[in-house]
Amino acid sequence: MSFTEHANRIFQQAIRDYHLTDHVDTAIQNPYDRNSIDFQLYLKCWIDTVQWHLEDIIRDPHINPQEALSLKRRIDHSNQDRTDLVEEIDTYFRKQYSDVKAQPDARLNTESPAWAIDRLSILALKIWHMQEQVDRKDTDEEHRKRCAAKLSVLLEQRTDLSTAIDQLLDDYQEGRKVMKVYRQMKMYNDPTTNPVLYGKK
Repeated sequence: MSFTEHANRIFQQAIRDYHLTDHVDTAIQNPYDRNSIDFQLYLKCWIDTVQWHLEDIIRDPHINPQEALSLKRRIDHSNQDRTDLVEEIDTYFRKQYSDVKAQPDARLNTESPAWAIDRLSILALKIWHMQEQVDRKDTDEEHRKRCAAKLSVLLEQRTDLSTAIDQLLDDYQEGRKVMKVYRQMKMYNDPTTNPVLYGKK
């Protein structure tokens, strides 16, 4: 089984587990060993799934402004957790390929493996929720057809992205590409670099 086949199964498991309650405050029960990549993949998709639903809630045109502000801050915090976890997953890959000798003509990739896997996790969510739209009984056939067409594209996109990720990992393993990771260094969450925050001191 390829890495992405394994990852996609874990993503589907996390999304399915979340939808047993379908509530943003449901406590995560990660079934994998804390020190494993499986734990990180499950947690990654769980964070994405909760945030997906927070984004739905905050778009309610009748939402109380104070609740919206609270949700916005929760989403910001979730985004930081997501970024931190992506960097942890990249650390896993750096260790995996640390002993590989790069070929003389080895190239860099435009993004790290974990950021591609981040997109794969989001795709899993898009597929799940588009399938929900296809299966709806309270809408017309035209809506279901439109959503079925979109679902077909999303499934093709997942196949293509999975293939590209597995090819990238093969390139790392064979030394055809060199893994180089840059930390995100987001400035707006840092009280020493966000002028709104340090200006208040």
